[in-house]
This record gives sequence, C-alpha cells and structure tokens, in this order.
Amino acid sequence: MANRNGRHPTINDVAARAGVSKSLVSLVMRDAPNVSAQRRAAVLAAAEELGYRPNAVARSLVRRRTGVLGVVLSDLHNPFFADVADGIEEGAAAEGYRALLSSGFLDAEREAVAVDTLLQLRVDGLILLGNVGEVERFEVAAATVPMVTVSRDSVSEVMDTVCDDDPLGATLLVDHLVGLGHRRIAYISAGTAAGGPGRVAGYKAAMGRHRLKGKVRVVPGAFTQEGGRMGMRTLVETGDLPTAVMAPNDFAAIGALEVADAAGIDVPGTVSITGYDNLALARIGRIDLTTVAQPTAELGKTAVELLLERIEGGRTEPRRMVLAPTLVVGSTSAPPPPDRS
Repeated sequence: MANRNGRHPTINDVAARAGVSKSLVSLVMRDAPNVSAQRRAAVLAAAEELGYRPNAVARSLVRRRTGVLGVVLSDLHNPFFADVADGIEEGAAAEGYRALLSSGFLDAEREAVAVDTLLQLRVDGLILLGNVGEVERFEVAAATVPMVTVSRDSVSEVMDTVCDDDPLGATLLVDHLVGLGHRRIAYISAGTAAGGPGRVAGYKAAMGRHRLKGKVRVVPGAFTQEGGRMGMRTLVETGDLPTAVMAPNDFAAIGALEVADAAGIDVPGTVSITGYDNLALARIGRIDLTTVAQPTAELGKTAVELLLERIEGGRTEPRRMVLAPTLVVGSTSAPPPPDRS
C-alpha cells in the first residue's frame, strides 16, 4: 500500500517505526526463530500500520527462488479443474509455497502464452492441468524448470505425470452396467482431449472382456454439455437407441440427460446414463448421476509433491503416478427394460 507521497513503505520505514534495526525487520519477515516475542510483535505491528509488504522480487533474487508454483488450467469453467487446483493450493501452502493460476482457455496457443508468462515470472515449478497442447512443445523449458502434467497421461523424459486411471474408471462403469443386465452400451467420445483416449479404450476393453465386442458403439462428442447433447442426439436420431449411454464426463452426461428429457426418454427406465468426475453438480438431487469419482485433491497434492522432489530434492528422472478412481452409483442407472435388454 502506497503512503501519502505515493511511495510504498520500505523495510527502513518499518525499522524506524518499530525502533529497531533493518536487519531485525528482515529476520522477522523471514520468520527467523532467534527474535524475541516482544520485538517480533513490535515489527509486525509497525508493518501492519504502514501497510508494508516484503518485496518478493528482491527476496527471490537473494534466495534464487520465488516460492511460487505456476499452474495452467485448461478450462476455468470446468469445476473438475477447480477441485484439483484446491489440492494444489493446499499442498503448496503446506510446504510454504504459493500457487499462481492462469488459464489456457482450451486453446493450445493461449495455453503456450500462459506457460511462457509464468516462466517469465520465474516460478519455481509449473503444473499443466489438463493441457491441450502436446507435451513435446514444453519439454525444452521443462529441462530447466520442473514441470508436471496432471490429468493427461503422457510419456516424457523430462516431465512428471500425475493422472487418473481412466481405463479403470471406464471399466468400473461397464462392469456396473453389465451387472445390471445391459448389453447395448454406447459411449460418447471426447476425442483426443485429456483423459478421452484412456476412457474410450477402457470402455472397449471392458466390453470385449464381457464378450460384447460386437456391441461396441462409439459416437463423437466432447467434454462439454454440448458435446453430450451432440452424442445423445446422434444416438436418438438413428432410431436404434442403446439401453445405456456412457458420457465422457459429468458435463457431457448432463447434456445427454437434457436431450433424453426433451425426447421424452425415461432415465433410467428406458436408458441409463453415466458420467465421469463426480462433480458437486452430479450429486444435486434432481441429477444424482451415476459416475466415477477421480481423487481430485490427491491429484493436486501429488503434483506438488513431484515438483518439490525436483526443486528441493534434485530428482531428475521422470516419474509417472496413476491414481485409482472409484464408482459412485446414483439414480441415472438401472436394469434395462425386459424387452430391450
């Protein structure tokens, strides 16, 4: 906060107000233990009165670290990424770091700009959360600044990876639906977006394991409500409606539910619909979606742990962490009608 002269208060101003030396103020601001409680209180009171904030840039030059971890989210509108970001924030704060968030707006070029901006701010490490662009384009920078990709499975010699076991999640849903008696199970694909290939692969493999390979049916969609609407419309308009539809995430599942409702299709009486992610909105009473819960907080905390292994521990070899999801059964799945199984 600037004073009346338009000048930000300095460490010298705090020292003068508290009646102590500049070096003592520096010790207090670094939370050094060898300062008496009385002097610490006086310095903190003076800093509060003056609106003093330590110069993070100057401090980072001395420490050669900023204490900041950069995070690039692919989509600010998807609550899944916010849930993972909460885990990142919590994990960073527990280790004395802060997280600085930016968005790639689901665009590879804007994502690259966000990454470059955070690197210019000299973050100590960078987390790519659901990155749209290919990992290879960031590997040059990752050779000098620790980076972790989250929710997009990848293989890199210089970057770490933390992801959900997407094939397992899809398998849990297929097993659940087959256990209810479904055989005609369709899948709305999200293409190559983060998590998309693994989930459709898991669906196909599980269908094959249940000897339903001939029943595999994949229609195009996306990780959005409109993507779910598009996929469900395709299934409805063919006139050959499956008894169950797996959407690639909860947003797409809600879009599919909207189309089913508009077409007068009973869910789950006529068609069961499932999602993926277990967002808070999936638990709203009128939705109560059958879905898969990703360990969002753990994904974020694990990403921070991997960064700090490199920043503070000096690890150089890449690590890949795959976390297991869990099935959440709601009211949108049920046995198929006897005449349609």
